[in-house]
Amino acid sequence: MNGPIVVGFDGSPESVAAAAWGAREALLRGLPLELVQAWPWPRTDVLGSDDAISWSRKKLAAKETELRAVLTAGAGITSAHVHQDPAEALEAAGRNATVLVLGSRGLSTVRGFLVGSVSQEVLRRARCPVVLVRAEEDGEATAPPDAADGDVVLGLDLKHPCDDVIAFAFEAAGLRSAHLRVVHTWVPPISSEYTALAAVGSMYGELAAVEQRRLTDTLAPWRSRCAQVTVNATLVRDNAAAGVVEASAGAALLVVGRRIRRSPIGAHIGPVAHAAIHHVKCPVAVVPYD
Repeated sequence: MNGPIVVGFDGSPESVAAAAWGAREALLRGLPLELVQAWPWPRTDVLGSDDAISWSRKKLAAKETELRAVLTAGAGITSAHVHQDPAEALEAAGRNATVLVLGSRGLSTVRGFLVGSVSQEVLRRARCPVVLVRAEEDGEATAPPDAADGDVVLGLDLKHPCDDVIAFAFEAAGLRSAHLRVVHTWVPPISSEYTALAAVGSMYGELAAVEQRRLTDTLAPWRSRCAQVTVNATLVRDNAAAGVVEASAGAALLVVGRRIRRSPIGAHIGPVAHAAIHHVKCPVAVVPYD
């Protein structure tokens, strides 16, 4: 897709970090960058609203001017200030976007980081890849200093090995000339207390071999198609969410999938994506699939 890289911007430190990440992504892909600032108050007769709207427009214009200076002609920039609910505005902007970029505020190591209600709602609704960029109070991204040279990590679910998710990860690694680390987590069946230890060890070995073959077979056509990308595929015996979060340490980008659910009830993000956006330090790309 050749749509723009769309960034949700509201002047907050996390949106500043998201804008910086989005600008770099636009340069990598040679695509235009679009900053979207949604103002939730459609009325202008509320006390102080005129000044607030004027301030928000100035912040948006200043950020556009700043980023225009670093973007090349192949990756121009536009901005839009819309009187609309933020989640609705960003969902609409994402319909034609290649990637939608949002920011999130850093908290403590134990607590992970804050994903606001707007980001949660956009993640639930979006049909394009959404990248969540973590930032601290100063607006700086909290990825490791060498994150630009880090690996791209793909959390691969072999039960749902969606082409869109795999393709995004391979493309991201190729654009960055980075290695792609593919992690598939699995948990073997719980053995009976009456099962001999030798039999259990043999069973685990056989099951692991089966999972490894499935992982190898799934990636084989992608390795051939994207031969320029160096791939390191790892089978991890762990809970899926915990394994993916741990594997992301030191990465430049983590890519996970999110199954599109049309039911109005139930979870819409999934446990792995939920864990990733709350506890992973590097930018997280959540790619929807049917």
